Amino acid sequence: MSSCTPADMINLRLILVSGKTKEFLFSPNDSAADIAKHVYENWPMDWEDELVSSPSILRLIYQGRFLHGNVTLGALKLPLGKTTVMHLVARETLPEPNSQGAISQRPINLQRCGRKLEHLEKIHMVTGRTCKLLTDGTRGQEPIRLCL
Repeated sequence: MSSCTPADMINLRLILVSGKTKEFLFSPNDSAADIAKHVYENWPMDWEDELVSSPSILRLIYQGRFLHGNVTLGALKLPLGKTTVMHLVARETLPEPNSQGAISQRPINLQRCGRKLEHLEKIHMVTGRTCKLLTDGTRGQEPIRLCL
C-alpha cells in the first residue's frame, strides 16, 4: 500500500500481538483515539479471532511508548506519503508516566521478563506490559528485567 500512499497522508502498518498486520491510511490530524475507532469500525476479516469489545481499549504503541488518545500523527512528526509501523494492543488502561524512570511507590505485581531492554523502561511488545531494568549495583550481578 505504501507505493500508492497519497503525499498528504500517512500509511500506518499496524501489528497485533499475534504478529498479524494490516495497513490503514490516516491524516496527520488523526489522533490515536480516532485511529482506534477507525480500526475497530473497519476490523479486518483476518483479525476476526482477535476482535475486541470496544475501541476504547485499543492502544497504539510507537517507538516503545503508548500513545495517549489525543496525540495526533502530525504531533509525532511522522513522514507524509510514507509507511510507519505501530503496534496495536488491547489494554484497559495506560501505564502512568513516572519521572526519570523512577520506580513507582504503589504496590505492584512483579513478574520476571526474559526480554533484553535497550533503555531503562520500555513497553514489552508481546505482553504490552511496562518493563523496567533493575539492579542492586553490587558485585556486577546481572540486572533483573521486570514487566509490570
